Amino acid sequence: MTIKGGTIGDVFRVYVEKILLPTLEPGSVVVMDNLPAHKVRGIQELVESVGAKILDLSPQRACPHVFNPIENCWSKVKEFLRSAQALSREALDEAIAKAIEAISKLDLRNWFSHCCYCTSSA
Repeated sequence: MTIKGGTIGDVFRVYVEKILLPTLEPGSVVVMDNLPAHKVRGIQELVESVGAKILDLSPQRACPHVFNPIENCWSKVKEFLRSAQALSREALDEAIAKAIEAISKLDLRNWFSHCCYCTSSA
């Protein structure tokens, strides 16, 4: 889901309701950082309504990339987008989709391990 502008609470709620919730199953864990939109009232209840849980990352003031795996992910996505040089909204949306497809399960495991979060080999 892409939008014009920044992510605000109402936008995040729509994302959770329409895109995230249908992919979750009981026991899923949703990792959230301290983006204000993540703290909107009702988000936790929505996630928990499907049997999933939220893991809030601790606030990081000095080096957010050290303990937040999403920062490593965005780094890879941004690198991909720079090389794509998308010059229209449509081209950018397509490049974003391809960048996300390029993220592997191994990438995710490595980013969580690098940030000192235990991961299973499954």
